Amino acid sequence: MPRPARPHHTPRRQSALEQLVVAALDEMKATNIRVLDVRGMTDIADAMVVACGNSDRHVRAIAQHVIDRAREQRHRPMGVEGNRDGEWVLVDLQDVVVHVMLPRVREFYGLERLWDAGTAMHEGAGGMVHAARHS
Repeated sequence: MPRPARPHHTPRRQSALEQLVVAALDEMKATNIRVLDVRGMTDIADAMVVACGNSDRHVRAIAQHVIDRAREQRHRPMGVEGNRDGEWVLVDLQDVVVHVMLPRVREFYGLERLWDAGTAMHEGAGGMVHAARHS
């Protein structure tokens, strides 16, 4: 039986907010940064950014740096979840939702598998690049 067609998203440039988030994550040495285009799949955001920290303390520090950088540019977080435990911190910046998590938590929940509808933007050696998902 053929798989249902997934919505096709044309490659797009990152918004200024996405660029700000990726830069803040990079400044704090977050790893495996991935930007997922979720337009057309949900009304809650245009993009989800997923990144890893190497300890709960690092995850909390990364998330706080994203919040601080966003506030500097007048982007007020709608909410922050998970800061107490630090295994997975979610920062809701309205159009961009940021997930900073420990690698084992990221692997367990597999957000990329849930939200990647065929095209994702992710960090490559030369900066942000598009990658098509091959099923």
